[in-house]
Amino acid sequence: MSNALPARMTAIAIDEPGGPDVLVPVEIDRPEPGHGEILIRVGAAGVNRPDVFQRLGLYPAPPGAPETPGLEVAGEIVGMGPGVTNWRLGDRVCALVGGGGYAEYCLAHESHALPVPAGLSLTEAAALPETFFTVWTNVFERGALKAGETFLVHGGTSGIGTTAIQLASLMGARAFATAGSPEKCEACLKLGAEAAIDYKTQDFVEETKSLTKGRGVDVILDMVGGDYIPRNIKAAAQDGRIVSIAFLNGSTAEVNFMPIMLKRLTLTGSTLRARGIEEKAGIAAALREKVWPLLEAGRVKPVIDATFPLRDAAKAHERMESSAHIGKLVLTLE
Repeated sequence: MSNALPARMTAIAIDEPGGPDVLVPVEIDRPEPGHGEILIRVGAAGVNRPDVFQRLGLYPAPPGAPETPGLEVAGEIVGMGPGVTNWRLGDRVCALVGGGGYAEYCLAHESHALPVPAGLSLTEAAALPETFFTVWTNVFERGALKAGETFLVHGGTSGIGTTAIQLASLMGARAFATAGSPEKCEACLKLGAEAAIDYKTQDFVEETKSLTKGRGVDVILDMVGGDYIPRNIKAAAQDGRIVSIAFLNGSTAEVNFMPIMLKRLTLTGSTLRARGIEEKAGIAAALREKVWPLLEAGRVKPVIDATFPLRDAAKAHERMESSAHIGKLVLTLE
């Protein structure tokens, strides 16, 4: 560990549960890397919906994780704990973290870090981990999406949606998306969606049935929940897989299980933050093999809606909660 590193750092604290204005810059001790951990001087940090839920007091940090929000960062390795073998000081990485991303320095387990893809800035790289880990494990592992199948993602212009559309279409699936305006639908089409459904004026069940000649959709990635849960079941094809990763409209619904049985559907879901070190390491390894070459070839790219200085984290949360964004929001420290 270099003695030149400051003992204190700026981070964003959640003053108390509430609106974006409870996010305030504070001075705290810089963390020290433990066994298998790297210390990253943060150049940029991604903003994600779970950060909003944490700010509202609805998604507490798991045991042992920093209270500082932020689940993904990109920057330079400036410190290493015992047992680190994959990296060297000075390496540029992006990493999935359990918390602490909204800060000048952040710890990550070495197996949850990936090299910044050639040709991408730190700002772009910071928009990768949370989103790409989530899409890979839920769409391609849990959902088992294959080439030639059909795929529907709700919220096509979210960070998750923009990533899922690109990866699904590149992997040979027919990608459909829902979005809330003509502008957002157009953005989905530009990213590779075969069809974009304006959920404010169209019924996604009817539209997907029409697009698939009545067959339905093989894999559905849902972040909405609520009344979408029974509608997803209607929209699913025989042997379809419905994967839930968030519940913007609530996590409960009244469901008729008969169609699930008759269609042989799989209803599944997952969260990422609480998963173990080895599970996350496995996802990182799969991404490095399957997806990082696509990023380095320019075939897939994170969609950045806007950037904000770290101290303006509250403004980034205001933008996210407006749902006006198309793609990712990123805090910058460079």
